[in-house]
Amino acid sequence: MSDDSVVRPRPEAAVTLRPASGARIAGGFWGDRQRVNREVTIPLGGERIRESGAIANLEAAARGAGGEHRGKVFADSDVYKWLEAVAWERGRADDDELARSYHEAAGLVAAAQRPDGYLHTHTQLTGREPYSDLASSHELYCAGHLMQAAVAGSRALGDDTLLRVAGKLADHLVKDLPAGALDGHPQIETALAELYRETGVRPYLDLAARMVTDRGRRRLPLKGHHGPGIRQDRVPLREAATVEGHAVRAVYLAAGAADVAAETADGDLLAALARQWRDMVATRTYLTGGLGSVWYGEQFGGPHELAPETAYCETCAAVGSVQWSWRMLLATGEPAFADLMERTLFNAVLPGISLGGDRFFYVNALRVRAGADPDDRRAAARGRQDWYGTACCPPNVMRLLSSLGHYLATGDAEGVQVHLYASGTIRVGDVLLEVETGYPWDGRVEVVVRQTPDHPWTLALRIPSWAEGAGVEGQPADPGYHRLRRTWRPGDRVTLDLAVRPRLTAAVPRLDVARGQVAVERGPLVYCLEQADHPGVIVDDLCLATNPDPRDGTPLSGLPAEVVPVLARGRAHVHRADDAGFPYRTAGAPREPEHEGPVGLTFVPYYTWANRGTGPMTIWAPMH
Repeated sequence: MSDDSVVRPRPEAAVTLRPASGARIAGGFWGDRQRVNREVTIPLGGERIRESGAIANLEAAARGAGGEHRGKVFADSDVYKWLEAVAWERGRADDDELARSYHEAAGLVAAAQRPDGYLHTHTQLTGREPYSDLASSHELYCAGHLMQAAVAGSRALGDDTLLRVAGKLADHLVKDLPAGALDGHPQIETALAELYRETGVRPYLDLAARMVTDRGRRRLPLKGHHGPGIRQDRVPLREAATVEGHAVRAVYLAAGAADVAAETADGDLLAALARQWRDMVATRTYLTGGLGSVWYGEQFGGPHELAPETAYCETCAAVGSVQWSWRMLLATGEPAFADLMERTLFNAVLPGISLGGDRFFYVNALRVRAGADPDDRRAAARGRQDWYGTACCPPNVMRLLSSLGHYLATGDAEGVQVHLYASGTIRVGDVLLEVETGYPWDGRVEVVVRQTPDHPWTLALRIPSWAEGAGVEGQPADPGYHRLRRTWRPGDRVTLDLAVRPRLTAAVPRLDVARGQVAVERGPLVYCLEQADHPGVIVDDLCLATNPDPRDGTPLSGLPAEVVPVLARGRAHVHRADDAGFPYRTAGAPREPEHEGPVGLTFVPYYTWANRGTGPMTIWAPMH
């Protein structure tokens, strides 16, 4: 078991909580997703990345050759994210093939680095001047992903091959990066902060802090039709009221800024980030936790601009959201951050990868209409793809799943806090807990104390905001952290019941695209109507009855047996000849009933859609 974490604040950092010193997911829902990631997705990722030419770019740079660069300017980052996933996964369990893959790729990265520490194969192969086009080159973005892979290799494997490369590159940046330089795609801020945590080299943190402070001062050149907000360069971060621009860049920047705030005890910066996070959740977040509603520029839209069928919801934005929320949780200890993490993991990260682990969504629409053009990226009607020319999302999911155990729990002077529920073990200092659960299908969570000091300490269990009727040890438990303080003994057991059952969810009135509609949720999962379960009628024509009576169903063909569908009463739209003409009519004109029924509706977890073919789908349904 790896005795470390993706995020490891320094002892002097201004944080409320500290990550568990060791945690392992063993079986259950997330254990199965990690198994598929290990057996299918990571090996596939290695093959696809080699096919893309990203490995060949490194090989050419290692030879000192110039010439053609294959793939995108940020192709190096795909290799680094995959390497990070391999490191965390190899740290979870021995695997000779993973070890070989890691050392082979890490050695190649080291060989590609220039003697002065610079490393970016697109620049090296094309002969472009380093740092001459940081608004678009992704040089520092790639450097950041290399640094995070290096930290993973050091912490999970005790291997410093990449750490030496990353340190040499970071030293080069500290010494030779032009004054005031910023990358058009934030990410290196997080990486520099974590590299500082791993090495203790203070100039790395200082460089990250400088980049956070300089952001928003309109120093990046404008390109195309976008203004400075697309790259978070319109308003200084400490002054911004909300997030804006490219969603992935925004949440990556915020995560790095949260690291800087923690390590420099910058309370003003942390308060600004909390303000922006709250506004993002209140006005720019889909029910799934997905982020980004504007296709042009992959951006956040305006307040409540959250149309489901044109939702962008890039998988990378979901990964970045988890990273930001985790850092805010460590800094503040507030349960809302863990609530969003859980919602995002189940409903915005997981939809990005198929149940079999071999196909991916870059964009995650929340509605697909009948007749959608399968060649239109915005429709998602093509279903998941086996890879992408811009392949940032698949290895991002790989690295998050391989390190997911690090996000389960934390500790403080009072005791242990469990934030996410998965079967496995959690170690925080002298405390060792075993968790047994069928979550999210079953709301029962058993926490067993296996090792404990002989003095009182507090076990805090998060009760999600949706868990009305939850209980701990047979007593009612309100949303937030339910705290149990006592002198524990090995074998002590705490039973948590999170009251997982179907419920209906409505949007606030300002979210006009969902007025008169409801969604179905069950526990932490958002559900959807999918065409595969409704032969003979188009999903577009379905609505919930006014007394829908949502209830658990039985397993469905084509989905894993443990998946619990939700059944409900519904009705179907009646099509008439005049519906085919001009699609508008005088309001209030007498009409025959527009719906007939009853029709049985079957809702499935949104993350499982498009695993049984593609077709119409929606998470929102009218109620008539």
